[in-house]
Amino acid sequence: MKENAIIVGAGPAGLTASYELLKRTDIHPIVMEESDEIGGISRTVNYNGNRMDIGGHRFFSKDKEVLRWWENIMQKREDDPDRVMLTRNRVSRIYFLRKFFSYPISLSKETFVNLGLGNTVQSGLGYIKARLFPIEENSLEDFYVNRFGRPLYELFFEDYTTKVWGKHPSELCADWGRQRVKGVSLSVVLKDYFQKKFAKNKNSDKVETSLIEEFQYPKYGPGQLWECVASDIVQQGAELKKNHSVCAIHVNGNRVESVDVRNQNGEITQEKCDYLFSSMPIKDLVAALRGIEVPENVKRIASELPYRDFITVGLLVKELSVKSKEGKLIPDTWIYIQERDVKVGRLQVFNNWSPYLVKDVEHTVWIGMEYFCDEHDDLWNMDKEKFIQMAIDELVKIDIIEKDAVLDSHQVKVKKAYPAYFGSYNEMDEVRKFLDTIENLFCIGRNGQHRYNNMDHSMLTAIEAVSNIEKKITTKENIWSVNTEQEYHETVNNNEK
Repeated sequence: MKENAIIVGAGPAGLTASYELLKRTDIHPIVMEESDEIGGISRTVNYNGNRMDIGGHRFFSKDKEVLRWWENIMQKREDDPDRVMLTRNRVSRIYFLRKFFSYPISLSKETFVNLGLGNTVQSGLGYIKARLFPIEENSLEDFYVNRFGRPLYELFFEDYTTKVWGKHPSELCADWGRQRVKGVSLSVVLKDYFQKKFAKNKNSDKVETSLIEEFQYPKYGPGQLWECVASDIVQQGAELKKNHSVCAIHVNGNRVESVDVRNQNGEITQEKCDYLFSSMPIKDLVAALRGIEVPENVKRIASELPYRDFITVGLLVKELSVKSKEGKLIPDTWIYIQERDVKVGRLQVFNNWSPYLVKDVEHTVWIGMEYFCDEHDDLWNMDKEKFIQMAIDELVKIDIIEKDAVLDSHQVKVKKAYPAYFGSYNEMDEVRKFLDTIENLFCIGRNGQHRYNNMDHSMLTAIEAVSNIEKKITTKENIWSVNTEQEYHETVNNNEK
């Protein structure tokens, strides 16, 4: 009989693992997805014909294998002509003091006018001081100050970061900055400005991810790509079981032998397991282990790993009060809401991601308001209608919409959307070392590694794991190294270095 692989989660990492196993091995993939949805946080929610991209997903990567992967999946086919990748303009700005600032901060006349002379001078002096006298990076605050100077950090990073994580940046580990914005600093922004202004040859492979000007995007949002992957793997022989959750993992010696799976009716069955790919939260993974002695310290660290949860409010409106210089819809995909008098953290304009996300793109604007919270806190537990009304009132308050502009609304909640970098996170290596002793267990994806990965990085953890099986490589260092080594990202093609 064929060996089989149980894959926990039908998000980018889990579906990529299944696809790669079918392409490169004779192993039979069985994907267990606890929900009725495909794509995890990369899914697309369809509400009354208007589609919501949960979290916003730009399809851009410095890894050519990932780019080819996406292109292969989204090739137009006779039986599926909507498999199309659109090229979209990247416009992200900061909304602060009821004004727009480029993100990352640019050397535009608009920036200097909006900042004012005093703030501009202070920011310049603060940056010079940070470059001459850098501080030791013991926190995310230190990381930002070293790259932008304290005045710019206080203006554009301090409050927004606190909104996202519920903690002051001084309480957060610098690892988050090294993974998410490692290549961006004021010096990089300056270099990028002069290259664009004077360079004859522009090489996008050397541009930092936060500075790219274009990206690819599926016609109907990120969920469309993952639904296509799910359809393809099932056609090729994989099993995909929705509303099935892995509730126990049975280990014998140093190998997983089987898993207990609970279906939507609460019935539990046991499945043989030759390989286990886990994208489930590490907190839940460690708690599910059976037949192996888990050190008490590993149990403690895993159980205390922190997460941030996520709520999106979709609002269908007649128009926005803020407009482009030409009096049309603003061009932004994302807007970072830096205003201190509202709770909303970020705003998406779905019309600009893809016109096909909006049912009536000519006459309505479909936006997503993003809130960051903790499961069981006041925001999470707020009544749905009350929450939506709060969201509307906040947009009116900061002059984004008129109160009578709203035509329809929807709310989506996501648990454990963002692995957080405080609390027991600093002891994660101890958990990792223990999990690596289980030979046929592979931790992949964002929650599977408790790492705030982009979509392409989550995919790469799965690709590396399958490669190890194919090549009989026993170390898992390469899987955990995705999105940690600076050199890994700076190479145009990781597989050619």
